[in-house]
Amino acid sequence: MEVVTIDTPQLGDRSYLAHDGAVAVAVDPQRDIDRVLRAAGAAGVEVVAVVETHLHNDYVSGGRQLAATTGATHLMAGGGEVAFSCMAVGGGEEHHFGGLRVVAVATPGHTAHHVAYVVDHGEGPAVAFTGGSLLFGTVGRTDLVGEDQTQSLTRRQYHSVRQLVASLADDVIVCPTHGFGSFCSSTPPSGDQSSTIGDEREHNLVFRAGDETSFVKMVLSGLTAYPSYYAHMGPINRAGPAPIDLSPPRQIDGPELARHLEAGDWVVDLRNRRAFAVGHLPRTVNAEMATSLSTFLGWVVPWGTPVVLMSDDPAEVRAAQRDLARVGIDRPAGVAVGDPRRLAAGETETYAVGDFADLRLAMADHQGEGALTVLDVRRDDEWEQGHLEGAVHIHFSDLEARMAEVPPGRVWVYCATGYRSAIAASLLARAGREPVLVDDDWERAEQAGLPVCR
Repeated sequence: MEVVTIDTPQLGDRSYLAHDGAVAVAVDPQRDIDRVLRAAGAAGVEVVAVVETHLHNDYVSGGRQLAATTGATHLMAGGGEVAFSCMAVGGGEEHHFGGLRVVAVATPGHTAHHVAYVVDHGEGPAVAFTGGSLLFGTVGRTDLVGEDQTQSLTRRQYHSVRQLVASLADDVIVCPTHGFGSFCSSTPPSGDQSSTIGDEREHNLVFRAGDETSFVKMVLSGLTAYPSYYAHMGPINRAGPAPIDLSPPRQIDGPELARHLEAGDWVVDLRNRRAFAVGHLPRTVNAEMATSLSTFLGWVVPWGTPVVLMSDDPAEVRAAQRDLARVGIDRPAGVAVGDPRRLAAGETETYAVGDFADLRLAMADHQGEGALTVLDVRRDDEWEQGHLEGAVHIHFSDLEARMAEVPPGRVWVYCATGYRSAIAASLLARAGREPVLVDDDWERAEQAGLPVCR
């Protein structure tokens, strides 16, 4: 048996294709199923089954469409909750596809109906596809279904993961869906790229924590904020996602771009944050085309707001369209490709960029003139671990709604790397404020001599 990993670093997730050389089982496929089909074609195998470990809360599933496209059997944990035809699967069920034996193991915790799939071919070690239950060094978070269920799901996670590990041999290979940067991880994963049941028996949080009470305390204390678009993924996946459409959106010109801006639509400039700061169309938002685009733009854009993508690189627009479709932001209202100065007929804006050393100099120059406004747009847990003395704290996703809380005048805005602060700086500029983007790594703040509170 061979397992092909289909990695989605943009969301910190993995899908898989397990095959015996003739037939294949696809595990937790993302919405852009062309990647799964290409992997199957490269291996010369037919996808005959699609299995999903749980109803996903962090991305739009491609399971329904992949099953419809290939004619495959669609097994789905919690299948009774969905509005389309599939085979609801529960723990203890065994299915055979070609030479592959697929055993479902109940692993509630990440969701109430979660299952893992143990797949073997009779030769070599079996593979446990553990979805959002057993991750590398940790477990999936337990607060996505609802606050009222978090405590009970955390306790179920403790027992189900321990039972899963106890039931399998040490050489069984572990293949989780989450845990590679996904916000679905309850605590930071080990960072390993592969693992076995034996490894997890020795190092996983479930066993390091000791008893159930200690485990629950560790998991609940490790839960951080997660992207706001998660609230929409479950309903979309229950209703049955529409097929993905990655055909090129309509190209729009400068005057139409202006109409979108006037209407309050989000015109998203995908260029590098420093290039954006040097010159951009008024009222546009900067979300640099990078691995974290879908997570952070999906976190901050108001759900359902029309989005226009613009860049001077057509490849960036295509990549952004795919990334955003994975989290349910479908079909851009238009795309504008070209030099912003041409698109804006010369009417561009600019704002300053600096690093933490520049901020330190600005603070020194500002002494005796009143408070210098510094805005921290990181998560609460990041703020609590350390922040600049006197900084205002507003998470970047709340900034538009809380703009009135930002003191008047020039605003120095920082995050952990410069990515979220670039989004925030563009939102400040969009609101008519004067931002200074701190494009720097947080670790350098103290090195620059800035006062850090812990």
